[in-house]
Amino acid sequence: MAIFFPLYALLEDLGYLPRIAFNLDSFFKRACAHGKQALTMCMGFGCNAAGVVACRIIDSPRERIIATLTNNFVPCNGRFPILITLAGIFIAGKAGAFRSIVSTLTVLGAVVLGVIITLAISWILSKTILRGLPSSFALELPPYRKPQIGKIIVRSLLDRTLFVLGRAIAVAAPAGLFIWLMANISPGGISLLSRTAGFLDPFGRLLGMDGYIILAFILGLPANEIVIPIIIMSYMQAGAMLELGSLEALRELLIANGWTWLTAISTMLFALNHFPCGTTLWTIRKETNSAKWTFLSFLIPTVTGIVVCFVVAQGATLLGLV
Repeated sequence: MAIFFPLYALLEDLGYLPRIAFNLDSFFKRACAHGKQALTMCMGFGCNAAGVVACRIIDSPRERIIATLTNNFVPCNGRFPILITLAGIFIAGKAGAFRSIVSTLTVLGAVVLGVIITLAISWILSKTILRGLPSSFALELPPYRKPQIGKIIVRSLLDRTLFVLGRAIAVAAPAGLFIWLMANISPGGISLLSRTAGFLDPFGRLLGMDGYIILAFILGLPANEIVIPIIIMSYMQAGAMLELGSLEALRELLIANGWTWLTAISTMLFALNHFPCGTTLWTIRKETNSAKWTFLSFLIPTVTGIVVCFVVAQGATLLGLV
């Protein structure tokens, strides 16, 4: 975030970002959304919570809610490590000299899919619970100008990076204790983590994953960055989150626990389409002052992820691809 937000602020200070919104307005109108939603989506690539705050720039309340509810469909910094890691291990693992290119194209494909789903869900919302016509878009384009580097650094770090990190700490601290307790309390010799994963396993198998992966996403509610460490901790029966020394070691661990290319694809799809992190949900509650919209922002991507993963997993199974 300390890298992304200053770069975003640099484009903003150059006068480039308003032109993106203006040029994409007609495209977003086809999805009954607003051109400024392109900017909130761009901010979401850094952090979805910051993207939700950025929705303030949309004047229409209806279109602001649409942008808020769909911002989670673009992957944030916390979900990129999951996409990049699994794409490198399972999708591009046998590409040889073209491994980096295949991995890059796979992650790019996931990003494009996220944008397509964002527009599709925006259109569905505008035709159902948020009916209405797109508002007119009048924007005075600022001239290109020389950026003020000092102002950019201060504004991006104080207004965005520290703001997001402050809320993340408030959410992550109690959740970290809860994860530790689940891993270390073992009634009957089996940890609560393993018992819960066993309960979730049948549901996970329907989606092309397993119970430990589903549980990792649930426990990763405070921050998406900890999903992979939780999976590693669960498979190794460790008492704390940890990371392995190399991708090859991670690959061997995942394969030893039954992972296939379908498991990786399903996990990537669910990483792209699942409930927002705790910080984002908290931010949505603060921005909308509504429990209803906060709940829908949780429900819509989660249902989308379940449906997409179920169709892919069962389709691959019926076609005999696994």
